[in-house]
Amino acid sequence: MSSFKNASKSHRKTHRERPQLSNRTHIGQLEKKKDYKLRAQEYQRKQATLKQLKQKALDRNPDEFYFKMIRSKVKDDIHETPSTEPAITADQLKLIKTQDIKYINYKRSIERKKIEKLKSTLHLLDVEAEDKPKNTHTFFVDSKKEVKNFNLAERLQTHKDLVSCHHNRPRLNTLQRHKIKAHLTDGVLEEFAEERRKQSSELCKRIERERQLDIVAQKMQLEKHLMDKKSQKKKVKDETIYAPAQYRWVPKRKR
Repeated sequence: MSSFKNASKSHRKTHRERPQLSNRTHIGQLEKKKDYKLRAQEYQRKQATLKQLKQKALDRNPDEFYFKMIRSKVKDDIHETPSTEPAITADQLKLIKTQDIKYINYKRSIERKKIEKLKSTLHLLDVEAEDKPKNTHTFFVDSKKEVKNFNLAERLQTHKDLVSCHHNRPRLNTLQRHKIKAHLTDGVLEEFAEERRKQSSELCKRIERERQLDIVAQKMQLEKHLMDKKSQKKKVKDETIYAPAQYRWVPKRKR
């Protein structure tokens, strides 16, 4: 039976849509019903919006005032409101929604240990940093002749190649007792400088990461305290990306 229906459909006449008249081709394609429906729906939507705005203007209180009226400005026929700083970043929100406070404190402890380890080992790479202020060491002598013939390496009792070192500067007697495994060539000093820059950059990043984890932990702890609906509290300061909101709880007498 289905094959008979399909066969009968093949012999049906194909009704083509009415085209635009040849003398009206400059106007464009002839509008069909589906095009008219879309145009009519869009017109009705705009008319409903205008009617709602007119009614809102009629019901408006002439004495009402909002601070947004004076803070917003019109630029190129567009109202612009001054942008406010977001209260929370995307990374902080992701951590708050996906992790708990125990995980945050665990990651903070790991970062603190790595920071302490980097601080303890960074001074061993004694290379002059470009942004580091140079230390001054004043030596006092008795005469101008000693000033003219002053030898810094001899005064510090060390080798002349180690004078620029600020930390772990061995003396000559120490160098005589121990064997030197490598010479302080320019290539070695460049390697030390590069290693120091890498560790300094890593230390700054870890300090910033630990600070962000501390902020997230404070915000999560505040949310836990705010879950108590019975306690009376007052908001003192709004939340920012650098610190959680500040509340003042009403003291409650314990029995």
